[in-house]
Order: sequence, then C-alpha cells, then structure tokens
Amino acid sequence: MTKLKLDDSVIAHIVKLVQLGFLQGLDVVDYFRRIELVAEETEGNTSSLFLSKEYSEKHEKEIQQLLDQKPVETETLEE
Repeated sequence: MTKLKLDDSVIAHIVKLVQLGFLQGLDVVDYFRRIELVAEETEGNTSSLFLSKEYSEKHEKEIQQLLDQKPVETETLEE
C-alpha cells in the first residue's frame, strides 16, 4: 500500500477555503468536493498529494473574480 501525504500547499489551500467560507457565510463542503489532487513520488515509499495545475489556475481565477466584484469594505478607526 502506498502512503500518501498532503503537501503543505494543499493544507494552505484548505485553510484559504475555510477563510473564504467564513467571509462569504457559505458552507465550504462544496469547495472541498471540487479540489483536484495529483500524487507525486517523494522520498522512500511515500507520495505527496499536490493541487492539480488546472484546478489551481481555475480556482485563482474564481477568487480574483470574487475580489473584483465586491470591494472589501474597510472601517476607519478614529483616535
């Protein structure tokens, strides 16, 4: 049996999806279902899972579209 581990970039992406869910007030389960991973051999008998290039590019475009549609509101602090 091949052992698989998530690469740190995948873990960071999952955190980003959770944060996006909080900001949008959405359930992130659908975001998780869309994740596409590819396995690449690493040291020993272990493989690491990475985001597929196609998925990563598509997701970054979607995030940019969200940012372009709704400007982030900032609150000015008065001293």
